[in-house]
Amino acid sequence: MAVPKFIPSEAMTILKTLHSSGYQGYLVGGCVRDMVLGREPADFDICTSARPGQVKELFSKVYDSGIKYGTVTVLLGEKAFEVTTFRKGFGPWEDVNSRDFTINGLLFDGERVMDYVNGLEDLNRRLIRAVGSPQARFREDAIRMLRAVRLSCQLGFDIEQKTFAAIPENAGLLENTAVERIRDELVKLLTCRNPSRGMRSLQITGLLCYFLPELQDCFGFAQHNSHHDKDVFEHSLAVLDNTTDDPVLRLAALLHDIGKPRTFTLDGNGKGHFYSHHIVGGDMTAEIMSRIRFDRRTAASVTALVTDHMSRFAFLRKGGVKKLINRVGTENLDRLVRLQEADILGSAGPYDFRLLLDLVKEINKVLNRNEPLGVKDLAVSGRDLVSLGIEEGPEVGRILKKLLAKVWEDPEVNSRETLVTIAGEEKKYDGL
Repeated sequence: MAVPKFIPSEAMTILKTLHSSGYQGYLVGGCVRDMVLGREPADFDICTSARPGQVKELFSKVYDSGIKYGTVTVLLGEKAFEVTTFRKGFGPWEDVNSRDFTINGLLFDGERVMDYVNGLEDLNRRLIRAVGSPQARFREDAIRMLRAVRLSCQLGFDIEQKTFAAIPENAGLLENTAVERIRDELVKLLTCRNPSRGMRSLQITGLLCYFLPELQDCFGFAQHNSHHDKDVFEHSLAVLDNTTDDPVLRLAALLHDIGKPRTFTLDGNGKGHFYSHHIVGGDMTAEIMSRIRFDRRTAASVTALVTDHMSRFAFLRKGGVKKLINRVGTENLDRLVRLQEADILGSAGPYDFRLLLDLVKEINKVLNRNEPLGVKDLAVSGRDLVSLGIEEGPEVGRILKKLLAKVWEDPEVNSRETLVTIAGEEKKYDGL
């Protein structure tokens, strides 16, 4: 077999160095799978008979990245490669037989693909199959259940029957799995081409309720509204599929109606209503993002998008567009528009984009005028207010927000002299 075009020369150098030094060495896992499928791998992992100390003797730039698992990272040029001693410390056969799925158990020695687990056959059959006993593989590492669903979604493969059946039987193991690992698999799934496929599998297998019970509550929840021809869960998935693969936007699409089950009411005509579901949903989203341990910036962006996904220009009060931009952040405005567009497309037709287009028009007007939108745009700072004798802390923040409200109403007052005067009046009025 010719060396596939996707393999970087640095990876081949590592293999050749290992071989010439008397060690076995193979590319292994997802990179071999992707090469066989004609896909460009995201990274390249190497397994070897060499111990970490021996690998360090062969290469000048090596650091411990998972030494308790026998893994070191070799740096060649600007590229990094994880090099791991054979699992169980024996040989390639034992190594691949302890891996998760057959399609991830392929080896490449620099010249040919080696297959001890019928991974090539499963690639041809487009199947995700556990190596050996699926029960044993999932009990070794529960995250493999999420990975099976994610790979199925990512590759468009089916999960083999016995492997699939073992997932609901072991779903409870996720309770003892680090939420950071669950979060990472969720994000990878959400950025697939057809994320709804994966989310349905998570629901069917019972995995979803262990890390997103709020979304599980949306399953089968009828909306009783002519604007919606799907339950809340299926509507959310339709919105999800109508967004781009931006993780923040995909998370917001998934969670945008999370507050509906908690706010549902039925009027005398049998019509369903979800008053303030976006506010309730925003609070729920903030809790979910914290629970699954997303970084603060991502959590704030997703929460803002969920909270304001119902904003339309016709319903905003005076100065509302500026307040909306300030709440959501200029970096999230395009996401907000895309979310609202996807929300419309995920509902029952006919589709009416007029209110959204009006909102976009007004947002562009405000942005083009380059008017102050946030506290940072004011002609005074918190330090200026402290110099007036205003106590540093919450009181400074309160007055800055009042000044911003004045500037939103009349941008002409955004001068240091005018704002200092207004702040002084606020201070005098409060008896400070």
